[in-house]
Amino acid sequence: MPSDIPHTTESRSRRVLVWLVPLLWTLGLGLWGLSRQDSVWRDEAATWQVAGRSAGEIWAMLANVDAVHGLYYLLMHGLFDVFGASTTTLRLPSVLAVSAAAACVALIGRRLAGFWAGLGGGLTLGLLPAVQFYLQEGRPYALVAAGAGLSTLLLVSLLERGPGRRAWPRWVAYAIAVLVCALLNWLSLLVLPAHAATLGWVRAGRRMWLRWAAYGSGAVAGALPLILFSRRQSEQVSWIPPLTWTMLIGPGILLAIGGLGAWAGRARRADRKALSVAAVGLPLLAVPQLGLIGLSLVQPLFQDRYVLFSMVGLALLIGAALGAAVRACAPRLPRAAGLVVPGVVGVSVLALLPVELDKRAPASRIDDVLAVAGEVAGLKRDGDAVLFVPAARRDTALVSPGAFGGLADVALAASPAASATLKGEEEDPARIRAALLGQRRVLLVTDAEKVAKAPSADRDKAKAAVLREHFAVVADRQVRGRRVTVYERRG
Repeated sequence: MPSDIPHTTESRSRRVLVWLVPLLWTLGLGLWGLSRQDSVWRDEAATWQVAGRSAGEIWAMLANVDAVHGLYYLLMHGLFDVFGASTTTLRLPSVLAVSAAAACVALIGRRLAGFWAGLGGGLTLGLLPAVQFYLQEGRPYALVAAGAGLSTLLLVSLLERGPGRRAWPRWVAYAIAVLVCALLNWLSLLVLPAHAATLGWVRAGRRMWLRWAAYGSGAVAGALPLILFSRRQSEQVSWIPPLTWTMLIGPGILLAIGGLGAWAGRARRADRKALSVAAVGLPLLAVPQLGLIGLSLVQPLFQDRYVLFSMVGLALLIGAALGAAVRACAPRLPRAAGLVVPGVVGVSVLALLPVELDKRAPASRIDDVLAVAGEVAGLKRDGDAVLFVPAARRDTALVSPGAFGGLADVALAASPAASATLKGEEEDPARIRAALLGQRRVLLVTDAEKVAKAPSADRDKAKAAVLREHFAVVADRQVRGRRVTVYERRG
């Protein structure tokens, strides 16, 4: 814990470097290969096409779908308006968010276990494979991680200072950070029981408990309308499979690594009541993971991205282990001790290089809506019709409308914006059939053969039946998880 003794010039510079170096390091990792060879996958395409709508259209859509991401969509709408639609605008907020989270990890680690623990933890966060995936993702999960890092840093500072009259601005900031995270993804409220576990670990006083409960309850109350309303849209997560034992392997490994980190850094504080990295990091890692598992027993919800913010806890624990390694090395090899953290990070970068390259390649995602749009642009002729199976594959036309210029979307009854939906409303099967029979050429945009599922909706079955019975394939292209097939009318 920081002392009240004035810091020297050197120590002040270290206080800046401990968070600045991880911030810049993570920023560099995020900017490296940011465009992923100009690819955008289906989840990011949802962000892209919604962000391109007006604020009024977004608000109308949220009444029907994706209310849980409403704040994020409005944020991205503002950024697209100011900076234009591009992969950089789409992903840079996530890069900046994880960089901020790394700085928070470093500051927490330094407060609780010293310079090297803070530096090691901050440098570690951006290297974690799960974090590397969402570091360059046009979705809200990295922003939630940044908010969780900030709220945890605020809680640590409040626990260090103890209850006092001048603490209320930090409590207000804590409540706002938790609330904003909840409005981005309300499962982030699992950070509150994690923080409660920290308070119990250090045996916080009654006044601290009461203030935490009051401000935490305020954040929950602010998010409650969104939680209740979004529950009406629960069919959106109906695709998530039930929890299985194999799904628990990943969380088990993470908890084991975190436990080892807590054990390695345990010697820093002998007093069990003292605030330590283990008291903060272990609950932040374990409680959200276990909480999501518990919720998934009631309703299938288990997706690692929903608790990405728990990686802040893992990074803290790994940092504590690195700090302990430096302290162990210092008495015998004082000059080498300063190379422990840079050395371990350097070796980790090399060891994880295949992962780092994979996460920055288009193949790291299930598909690429931009690549198939390019194929459509090369195959189309003015006056051709276009079909999407399933209807959600219309996202490629919404993200790249220029590639679909001159094509007639014959199945579409109301556009996504007009219908306040993500994929639009389609005609009934009979009208789709009649419209197709009046076409000479049809371009079908669907999933690549390896990932495609048999049509299940009646509209999609009608499309497939007409094409099979009255059209012949004249061209077929498969690229990055998507497929475009050109059909011409027989006879």
